[in-house]
Amino acid sequence: MTDQPNEPGNMPPNEDPTTPPIDGGDAIPPTPDEKNMALVAHLLGILLSVIGPLIIWLIKKDDSKFVDDQGKEALNFQITILIAYLISSVLTTVLIGCLLLPIVIIVNIVFCIIAAMKSKEGIRYRYPFALRLIS
Repeated sequence: MTDQPNEPGNMPPNEDPTTPPIDGGDAIPPTPDEKNMALVAHLLGILLSVIGPLIIWLIKKDDSKFVDDQGKEALNFQITILIAYLISSVLTTVLIGCLLLPIVIIVNIVFCIIAAMKSKEGIRYRYPFALRLIS
């Protein structure tokens, strides 16, 4: 083995070289409070749609890079889900929306729970098909 630090075989087992640090430089792990606030931002999306993540993000965006990142991610996903709800509602007039609306609800619940679990572990989560309107 060589002593090159950038080779995958020489990385410590708990570091993931594919995930860039949030700060862009030093990778300071989030505190338990930051993890909990990110978790709450994701879970409030299930109950309060856009309002929950927006409140968490506005309160904590300047205090924590992790909560800022995850709050924006939760907010972007809830905006995407809100658009999907609106489209499904309009499509109920042609009955396709009656099939789409439950799917949108289930997708929202499942992905919010996955994001909350990842946030609780201190891992940045990216929703697979969220519009990135707030950056």
